[in-house]
Amino acid sequence: MDTAQQEATARARELQRSWYGEPLGALFRRLIDDLGLNQARLAAVLGLSAPMLSQLMSGQRAKIGNPAVVQRVQHLQELAGQVADGSVSAAEAAERMEEIKKSQGGSVLTNGGQTAISSGAPTVKRVVREIQSLLRSVSAAGDIIEAANALAPSHPELAEFLKVYGAGRTSDAVAHYEAHQS
Repeated sequence: MDTAQQEATARARELQRSWYGEPLGALFRRLIDDLGLNQARLAAVLGLSAPMLSQLMSGQRAKIGNPAVVQRVQHLQELAGQVADGSVSAAEAAERMEEIKKSQGGSVLTNGGQTAISSGAPTVKRVVREIQSLLRSVSAAGDIIEAANALAPSHPELAEFLKVYGAGRTSDAVAHYEAHQS
């Protein structure tokens, strides 16, 4: 990849971070891991072609053009959180993914109607995912663990935080969060 392509990819990933909260490659990889999918299955559920998904993940394309696809991504994020916290089984998740695949989406901006993400106070899971996303956008899991290991002798609680949120499973981070609330 030449310098111009590298710059274009970096720009696309930065746009994705501003539009979607993180680069789509990281978001889609997390959905693949959390829901036990492969790229082809994720593309099918989202209603994208496999090449389009690949281009979005690699930063060759910045934006998801179809609002219904954006809503399906939001629904899959919610589902992945429910699978991670154990409130939805793998079998139920498979059924829900079929429903998500068939959904046509709706208005992305709603006034008082139902929204893809529930209104009101954020759930613990959502807060934890935001923390994870922020940490993982700053550094790779291996680097976070390395930093945590360096901090462990003098700051064990901070080291644990970095390991749990920066490189751990969402369910472990939720348990950590709940255990540390006063």
